[in-house]
This record gives sequence, C-alpha cells and structure tokens, in this order.
Amino acid sequence: MPRRSQSLPQPSATASLILRRTELRPRLAIILGSGFGPVAQSVTVDRDFSYRDLPGFPVGGAPGHECRLRIGTWHSVPVAVLSGRAHYYEGFDPGEVVFATRVLAAMGVETLLVTNAAGGIHPKFRVGDFMILNDHINFLGMNPLRGPVSPGEQRFVDMTRAYDPDLQQHLKAAARSIRLPVREGVYLAVSGPSFETPAEIRAFRRWGADAVGMSTVPEVIVARQCGLRVAGCSCITNAAAGLGGKAQVVSAEEVLEVAKAREQQACDWIRAFVQRLGGSKDVSKAKSLKSPTSRPAKKQL
Repeated sequence: MPRRSQSLPQPSATASLILRRTELRPRLAIILGSGFGPVAQSVTVDRDFSYRDLPGFPVGGAPGHECRLRIGTWHSVPVAVLSGRAHYYEGFDPGEVVFATRVLAAMGVETLLVTNAAGGIHPKFRVGDFMILNDHINFLGMNPLRGPVSPGEQRFVDMTRAYDPDLQQHLKAAARSIRLPVREGVYLAVSGPSFETPAEIRAFRRWGADAVGMSTVPEVIVARQCGLRVAGCSCITNAAAGLGGKAQVVSAEEVLEVAKAREQQACDWIRAFVQRLGGSKDVSKAKSLKSPTSRPAKKQL
C-alpha cells in the first residue's frame, strides 16, 4: 500500500540527509523503470538507502521496483540511481510522485535519465524495441505543478524541448557503439492502472503518440521546472491494445516477461551512455536549456 503523507518535508531537508552520508556529489541521476533494473546492480555503491528511510519518499508496490536509492560510481561517473518509482495509479498524490525528483535537484543533480516500459503504438515498432523519447503527451489528467509555488520556483514552465537534444544524440551514439538498434518517438502517459482500449490507442496514434505508458511525464515536468537536463528511453514491452491481433490480451505478465528478456541490453545501453557522458567535453559545453529564472547553471557532466 502507498505510504501517504499529509505534508511532505522540504526536498532540501531529505537531500541534506542523503548528502551527509556520502562524500559523492552526483550530477547525473537515473530513474529506473521496468526492464532497466540491472543498472542498479552495475553501480559501485557508496551508500544504499531504502525509500522507507528517506523522509517524503513514496514507497510504491509495482513489480520489479526495488524502492531503493543508490549513490555510487559507474565508470568513474558519480551517479544517483532510483531503483523504482511511485506511480500515480498506486494512489499517490502528484506531489508524492515527483518528490524524489525534487530531492535529486536539491542534491545538485543536473542531468536526469528517465526510463520506462511502454506499449508500442507506432506501426513499425516491435515488441522488444527500445525508443528514445523526443517528446511526450501528458494524458494523465493531472499536472504535478498544480497548486502553490515554492519561493524561487516557476509556475509556467517551458516544455518546448523537454528532452535535451544533445542528450538524445548521446543516447543514439551509445546505442550505435553496442550495435543496438533504437527507435525515436513520442511517449504518451495515461493514469492507468487499466490498460488502454483499442479506440483510445487509435486516438493516441492520431495525436502523434508512438508509445504509451503510465509514468515518467510527471518526473520530466518537475525536472524541467528545477532546471535539469532530461533524457528518456523506453523498452517497448507489448503491442498496444488492438495492435496485437484478434486474440491479443494485454497483461502485466507480458510486460514483465519482455522487460526481463531485454534488461541486459538495456543495461549495456545505459552503461555506454554513462561512459559517453563521463568522457565527453561536449556535454560540459552544451548549451543549457534552462530558463533565465531557473537555478544558476552549474558545470555539466
């Protein structure tokens, strides 16, 4: 069951608690969705936290989500890895869903990679494909920025380039380096937990969606409000409703089975991406997409 909170702590307070327990200062964070779990085991861990021990962190119950924060290094790059996320469909409030993202920003993280499992909508997508997110559609029925604005925060956040073009290029180059074919496309987020109807999928395709899922978008919106540069990728774990033949039944079991089968390739891809960031001068010199009212820019990875 979700751990509910009537009032969340300040993200800076939880960030301070984490930073007091490690000397590492990650500038890169990764949020792991289904199919990307082995990334957490690849990190050389300095400190490992259960979400239950971090004030304000929501403890979800989605299969395959460990609910742990690992601070460590990966190919000499300091990273913060969220192994699992909270989902809106689990009953969490929007502020709870994105609380961990706000903590990452308060810790000094500047670059965020979000990952997820998604249903394929684009007719050329196949089960097991990977997709780089180049945009998204928020069909969750909520926006995590709704409500009071804390001092220093923007209310109206530009989402024109939600997914950093330079980071997309690094994801593509990382995929090429391990000879992994990848797609690009628009991710559409629904609230869930029911899967979509064939009629909804037909509508989503007309809107320009290439894949559909139940996460990621709230975190990206808040990351952009906080001035983080964002990259995203999906594992296409199933054909969306109505696209898998007359006998199709969309199930969570199928999603988890395909995600499990592709998790090593997902890990290899993210590893290559982290290596590129760690050794790239271009990233540190890349033009920031932060707005003038965002927090001051710091040295990028």
